[in-house]
Amino acid sequence: MLFAIKTYSFSKEERLKSRKLIETLFREGKAFSVFPYRVVYMPLTEPCKYPVQVGFSATTRRFPHAVDRNRIKRLGREAWRLQKQALYDHLRSQSQQLAVFLIYTDKKIADFSTLQDKISVILKKLQNSI
Repeated sequence: MLFAIKTYSFSKEERLKSRKLIETLFREGKAFSVFPYRVVYMPLTEPCKYPVQVGFSATTRRFPHAVDRNRIKRLGREAWRLQKQALYDHLRSQSQQLAVFLIYTDKKIADFSTLQDKISVILKKLQNSI
């Protein structure tokens, strides 16, 4: 009997870092909002080890202190890491890949439980839109 192993890691290859890919994503990708996030996504054409590459951002205008921006991104990455498995399984079953970018738009730092709820809504929307 074969069991699916849940991995709660968030490795370097899962992070969206390619400037070229990010520019293409913002130029050609689709977007939706789930407050406090604006989500931009598009299917990937080049093969990658993981089904999703994701990036997180918080604006300097709303959070002038780097400590606050880093905290927001860290909380978002943690919420993503804990809940991503359902989306990954769905994409693997359809052999698809995505590039996703989440931009934090609120003016104050939300607590982790709120962000976890919003990330789960985002994951369900991404799953349904594909």
